[in-house]
Amino acid sequence: MENVTDRVSNPFGISPPCDRFVPGYGDANADFHVVGDHPGSYGGADSGIPFTSEVGRRLQNALAAADLLESVGERPVAGNSFLSYLHMCVPDDGDERGEPTTADYDAMERFFDAEVRAIAAHVLLPVGERATRHVIETYTARSGKIDLDMDVLHASEVLGTGWLVYPIADPGEWTDEDEQRLVEALARLQATDFRREVDLGRFLGGDEPYFVR
Repeated sequence: MENVTDRVSNPFGISPPCDRFVPGYGDANADFHVVGDHPGSYGGADSGIPFTSEVGRRLQNALAAADLLESVGERPVAGNSFLSYLHMCVPDDGDERGEPTTADYDAMERFFDAEVRAIAAHVLLPVGERATRHVIETYTARSGKIDLDMDVLHASEVLGTGWLVYPIADPGEWTDEDEQRLVEALARLQATDFRREVDLGRFLGGDEPYFVR
């Protein structure tokens, strides 16, 4: 099913229980969904767009080099990608870098999950340890079976239940080799049949295709 919208910021009108938040941003029909932790970790409190801090911009540059963004900046132009956070709310205590509590993450989980399933990307790209842990525990059958060593998991494939998962180490800790490793992994992936869809249209009659995973 295709999402019909020209909105690139908060295309589904998600309204979390907080005064300020950084909603998902990008192509509502993206094949690649980039998942960060919260606005304090990768920016967006001022711009309203995920991954617009200095550290976030480094990730933007890598995504652009892999053709997932058409341009980078305070308002990047998304290619085949969607950017969002596990916890989209900005703390209301004046400390934009404040860490959400476990209860905060739990309260926001339903909003994040609704967005993941609405985008229905084929590839999830969790950034950092917390996002990677959540994505693996929630969207794969590998919970408890994978050592969350981000140096090892970075830019490598984890099979999910309906998704491919490519964890990304914290861009603030990257070496140049880490950045290049991610760009090359995403380029190789896009050269394959990563969507893994089957056309069942022949069973329905008519000439329209009907793709399922």
